Amino acid sequence: MPLPLQLCLPVILLFLSNIFMTYAWYGHLKTPEKALPLVILASWGIAFIEYCFVVPANRMGYGLYSAVELKTIQEVLTLIVFSGFAVFYLGEKITYHHIIGFAFIALGAYFIFNAPKS
Repeated sequence: MPLPLQLCLPVILLFLSNIFMTYAWYGHLKTPEKALPLVILASWGIAFIEYCFVVPANRMGYGLYSAVELKTIQEVLTLIVFSGFAVFYLGEKITYHHIIGFAFIALGAYFIFNAPKS
């Protein structure tokens, strides 16, 4: 597999896993009338699909990225996916306070990816 694809595939899989996990964790918020045990079981089933993406992503990505870099990618993608989900699915607004907070997290990611390699 060419190196650019090797580097992108774990990120793509992590992105897909975040879509499922965000929905598993927060999708039920639009249906508060649903029984909690049913919501938990449904969320668990959706989370299983998430694991089918995240485990291979980490397996493939480890070595190309450090474990800390993989986790950082995952967290940045979580914020991106969740922000879209909150706006388009839950109808929430992103404020400048959120954007500033996300910018600080992005700054942290910058430092992680630009740390000296040992």
